[in-house]
Amino acid sequence: MKTYDVIIIGGGAAGFFAAINIAEQNPGLSICILEKNKEGLQKVKISGGGRCNVTHAEFIPQELVQNYPRGEKELLGPFHQFMTGDTIEWFEKRSVALKIEDDGRMFPVSDSSQTIIDCFLNEVRKHNIDVLYSQNVTKISPQEQPTSFEVNTKSEVFQCEKLLIATGSSVKFWKLIAQLGHTIAKPVPSLFTFNIDDVRIKDIPGVVAQDVEVKILETNLVSEGPLLITHWGMSAPAILKLSAFGAVTLAKMDYKFNIEINFIKQDFDVCLHHLKTIKQDLGKKQVLKSPQFDLPKRLWQQLVLASKINQDTRWADLNKEQLENLTKQLTQAIFKVNGKSTFKEEFVTAGGVDLKEVNFKTFESKRIPNLYFAGEVLNIDAVTGGFNFQNAWTGAFVASKAMSK
Repeated sequence: MKTYDVIIIGGGAAGFFAAINIAEQNPGLSICILEKNKEGLQKVKISGGGRCNVTHAEFIPQELVQNYPRGEKELLGPFHQFMTGDTIEWFEKRSVALKIEDDGRMFPVSDSSQTIIDCFLNEVRKHNIDVLYSQNVTKISPQEQPTSFEVNTKSEVFQCEKLLIATGSSVKFWKLIAQLGHTIAKPVPSLFTFNIDDVRIKDIPGVVAQDVEVKILETNLVSEGPLLITHWGMSAPAILKLSAFGAVTLAKMDYKFNIEINFIKQDFDVCLHHLKTIKQDLGKKQVLKSPQFDLPKRLWQQLVLASKINQDTRWADLNKEQLENLTKQLTQAIFKVNGKSTFKEEFVTAGGVDLKEVNFKTFESKRIPNLYFAGEVLNIDAVTGGFNFQNAWTGAFVASKAMSK
């Protein structure tokens, strides 16, 4: 049996970050990371298209938490202990400079996730942290006297005083945690795009409407932002935010529902009045060839044709019904969603260890002393943009402070 002061199960972002910080705060502790794969930090490697979206340039805790559909309330305190500015400083102290992109996402200046991976691997070597790969944990047994844990893998048995679980969205590992007496919120996908088969968008993939409002009918779910038309339906922040905040609701609906899109963020009456003014001003011009409201030309044309206005119709010739049809397409367009697709490689799952059973001052289990959690193993998830990594850094850092004592 191998004995350590601290064992961390999971060699991902949260696991490595916790191990390094524990070692820095208490160099006397023996620390081991158990990773089931042949190498660790896999999600770090592929994040942000291989560039690693380390965090997001949001520096006010009250605003940062609003990006977490699950975990908003619980993360407020931890973000006061360690948040974006601390993340930037942590990496810069280790010669990894970060940069802010126009949309607020932050990446290493090198534009390579390998920079982050190399930083972590250098730190674990420097602090003599054992990282053991191909260690598939099969059982965790809390020991009463003294308070410790026995951890069985397929090949070895380990013992430790303090245990951190940072296994991410692993259904298999959630079952092990449930056997310890923790409640697991049922996992459902988050961050996905909507599959929509509709003649209005069929031939215009790649078109972006810069600022729309999207509602999911029969729910109170609504979001705003850019919308991208794809080969299979719709994506971009307006859709992804809905998929994250509606993860549980949309799973119950089996991903079959209707959305209403306001492409111009004006209400019906204001838009209709506007169109009547344009009818007067642009009387001789063809409706199809004169896009309004800064809409992309190809999207405008599809909405015009869907309003039963043919391609030769001039503004002056529009009747009342056609004007109202066009207003409806612009402000209340209904689309039928039938299924979902994973968003790039950013596979995120809602679900995990019930947040009521964790003390967020330390990230320690309220059920089992000296057992800690960090990262997506908890029922915490975020919208796209570096927020899931910030949750990993924060949870790992707060847990490391408690575990290093």
